[in-house]
Amino acid sequence: MMARNRLLLAILAALSITRAQVVIEPRPKPAEHTVRPNIRADSNLVLVPVTVVDMRNHPVTGLEQENFRVFDDGGQRRITAFAMDDEPVALGLIFDHSGSVAGIRRNEASTTRMFLQTSNPEDDYFLVDFASRPELAVPLTNGKEEVGYRILTTKWGGSTALYDGVILGLNELKKSHLSRKALLVVSDGGENNSRYNHRELEKIVEESDALIYAIGFQSEQANFGLLRWMSELSGGRAISAQAQDMADIAAKVALELRNRYVLGFPAAGIPHDGKLHNLRVQLITPHGMPTLKASWRRSYRAPEQ
Repeated sequence: MMARNRLLLAILAALSITRAQVVIEPRPKPAEHTVRPNIRADSNLVLVPVTVVDMRNHPVTGLEQENFRVFDDGGQRRITAFAMDDEPVALGLIFDHSGSVAGIRRNEASTTRMFLQTSNPEDDYFLVDFASRPELAVPLTNGKEEVGYRILTTKWGGSTALYDGVILGLNELKKSHLSRKALLVVSDGGENNSRYNHRELEKIVEESDALIYAIGFQSEQANFGLLRWMSELSGGRAISAQAQDMADIAAKVALELRNRYVLGFPAAGIPHDGKLHNLRVQLITPHGMPTLKASWRRSYRAPEQ
């Protein structure tokens, strides 16, 4: 149990560690071109969060609006809002403590810096534990002490209600006033006890503006495929991991969360019919740069009347 607790604290601490990243120095721009869109408040725009990494999965900053193209159901849209700001994040930690992941307790990763001392003071956090059923162990809070305490007292055993845990997390995120929202799911990807089904989870993720990142502990191929599906649907990523790699992977996830672009295009003319629209982002790599990779939300659902 102590080894498991040290692992979870190492993940949390690593989430707030700043690592080296690729920075492209942008051209100076007039102040009036700076746009800070709000995903919830601005109903006149469809906003697409995009993360760009190099071949070593280091976030790439400093790209400009001209480096991106956005396509909605195959048709190119004019980007009218563009931002990349290190804003506070509302982050839900969704931890699997079912019997199927008990083997990861043997990891001996240590914490180099306590998470509670290094996080952004304006961040919101909450903790969801799930096994046979999900539990909101710590509701949304700006104070981190209770989150750290509850992780230390986590109990293990039972079936796996992964869908229910993620949906509970997405619902809790709605309570935050912050525009940047994300879930970090730590699980082996098993699912055998949820009340919600695959299709219901898909619809809820499509309607959410939250990114989902997943770290899969020694996941079987089918289980990791589930983590990857829900992550990519939201615009996030899933990473398969051995226990000894957790701290480094969590640090990269933290960088991605704080270094993403937001592209916006006008919502005018989009019917309010509740239909799903497919999104595609084309990345125009600056001359002389190595290969870059972009990840983005693959779809959005139009509002209903």
